[in-house]
Amino acid sequence: MTPVIVVEGKNDRRQLEKVLRPGIPILCTYGIPSSERLEWLKKHIGMAPLYIFVDNDAAGRRIRGVLADAFPDAEHIYTRRGYDGVEGTPLDYLVQQLAKAGLEDWIRPDLLPDEWDSFRFDAFEE
Repeated sequence: MTPVIVVEGKNDRRQLEKVLRPGIPILCTYGIPSSERLEWLKKHIGMAPLYIFVDNDAAGRRIRGVLADAFPDAEHIYTRRGYDGVEGTPLDYLVQQLAKAGLEDWIRPDLLPDEWDSFRFDAFEE
């Protein structure tokens, strides 16, 4: 089943689209989701595996909390605090975090390192 990624806004989605193959839905909360937006997300996510990738700031943590309550089985992906949110995260770090979350099959092949096995090992070291 095709996974779904939820981000905060369209700039976050654009940044992820740079590293992901076409076909993986990237849905936006557009801020802290209302009950209507949560219902919309539930409808569009269905039973698909869900990954939450929001900013590591106060607003992002609030959004992550709301989404975690609504989608308790979701996987969480994190960016570093020093980066300007998901949209400001360097592409190589996005690739690393997405691979760490198990989404390597959805990463554009031209962005994967030649030594993929060692990359997989290195991706889990922080």
